[in-house]
Amino acid sequence: MTEDGPVRLHHTDEGPRDAPVLVLSGSLGSTLEMWRPQVALLTERFRVIRVDHRGHGGSPVPPGPYRVADLAGDVIALLDDLGLEQVAWCGLSLGGMVGMYLGSEAPERITSLTLCCTSSHFPDSSVWAERIKAVADGGTAPIAPTVVSRWFTPDWAAEHPDVVAEAAAMVAGTSDEGYLASCQALEVWDHRDRLPAISAPTLVIAGSADLSTPVEPHARTIADAIPGARLEVLEGAHLATIERADEATALIAEHAGR
Repeated sequence: MTEDGPVRLHHTDEGPRDAPVLVLSGSLGSTLEMWRPQVALLTERFRVIRVDHRGHGGSPVPPGPYRVADLAGDVIALLDDLGLEQVAWCGLSLGGMVGMYLGSEAPERITSLTLCCTSSHFPDSSVWAERIKAVADGGTAPIAPTVVSRWFTPDWAAEHPDVVAEAAAMVAGTSDEGYLASCQALEVWDHRDRLPAISAPTLVIAGSADLSTPVEPHARTIADAIPGARLEVLEGAHLATIERADEATALIAEHAGR
């Protein structure tokens, strides 16, 4: 491992060894624990690999800035280490961006894509410049409550304070350097021109109340540009996979198992 090469990602590997492989990749500021609501059901049908992005959870924190291509390179290295030629991919937010990159630039490795609450481009990059400054000035802990307030709808959050507290702890526990370097990747992310090159069957899942990557223009742009992509909108915010776990899990399983 070199500073400029892939890092060895922290991951879990669960489910039958002879089942189709499904990789779950999460949001900026999350760990692989964000997929806990999905694991029990998905491991009945799939070998499920959950990953922490570089700079997150138990993965290494190489020097930044990062680019989505770097995160995708880490995934390719992990698949090679595990001897996996092809996998189904499900990613939320930052994990969805990694999926889009893999789908267009390493299509031979991807059997299907499920892209949740994500974006191919942020028209206003100032939000990331502001987030970068905030983390540089004070770290991840002070921004955690504001970030997580956008992850769930207010009524659901009020009914599930334990989930909200756990999510805020994930953000606050993310390495300051890793979070900042990942924000730098989002600040320059623009994959719109490469979306038509994605050939894997693609399901786009969006949250109707997602303030971070709303259906219009984010999910719609992706679904319209990827040939044959299908869009499903759930009644939830940015972490719709948690807020609407049963519906999201059913959609993920149906699409990855096709």
